[in-house]
Amino acid sequence: MTVRIVIALGGNALLARGESPDAGIQLKHVRVAAEAIAPLAASHDVLICHGNGPQVGLLALESETDPALNCPYPLDDLVAQTQGMIGYWLAQALRNAGVGKPIVAMVTQTLVDSADPAFSAPTKFVGPGYPRERARELADVHGWTIAADGGRWRRVVASPEPHRIIEQHSITALLDSGIVVIAGGGGGAPVAEDTAGALRGVEAVVDKDYVAALLGIAVGAQRLMVLTDVAGVMINYGTPQSAQLTEVDLHELANMQFPAGSMGPKTEACRRFVSATGKPATIGALDDAPALFAGTAGTTIRLRREPSRNRN
Repeated sequence: MTVRIVIALGGNALLARGESPDAGIQLKHVRVAAEAIAPLAASHDVLICHGNGPQVGLLALESETDPALNCPYPLDDLVAQTQGMIGYWLAQALRNAGVGKPIVAMVTQTLVDSADPAFSAPTKFVGPGYPRERARELADVHGWTIAADGGRWRRVVASPEPHRIIEQHSITALLDSGIVVIAGGGGGAPVAEDTAGALRGVEAVVDKDYVAALLGIAVGAQRLMVLTDVAGVMINYGTPQSAQLTEVDLHELANMQFPAGSMGPKTEACRRFVSATGKPATIGALDDAPALFAGTAGTTIRLRREPSRNRN
């Protein structure tokens, strides 16, 4: 049976922490991603929504330090650039991995509220990690807001709530036609709408997991898969009691807390999708994509689960 799947592909799955952001290194990861996703894309309706945190941060730093520019490019422009680059990489790699269906990568706009309180409280990590003192130096030079991300420090930017995908009708029509769609990359280029309906870009990066959930609800997906660089959702992380969840329902999830800059948005995106659709969502490692779909790897989040099932 053909299943409609939305895949949220993490930016860190395309560039591991600490790696040089060279194109060749990222292309190797893209090929791995395509090989993992290809069996699903060949058999099911697949929509891929990729991250761009490392990539958009690199472009922002280049733009800010380019002496030819009077002012750096805004983040919405840079998000659009990463959509083109990563979408091109993914479409080509999927074709080379044996996906015979048409594949379309779309530059996507995401509607946000210009009055969203997120604009005054940046939380979204972009760019590479630095030692604390180096991060402070860069923050002073460029006017960044920085925050700790594990043992490193990174730039954080505003991440407003996504309300609507501007190209939603086209995305749904392409999926209905049997086309593999790459859309909502980097959460989509963030735009606000004035009273006359005119759009303008805003300085932010929308969370791609939230956008993947929004897309999944809008296209009637039967499954949301969040592919990242960890095997699944952990409880008691960093302690001797650490354990991976294999299955959890929304009631149990409501009593758990996860880091805002990493697993928090992933679990919240899954909660939104499952709550709205009643369909399951899964979080796990990119390499395990077919097993995640089969329910034999990662962490599956359901509306409710059988009382007899162990959760870890």
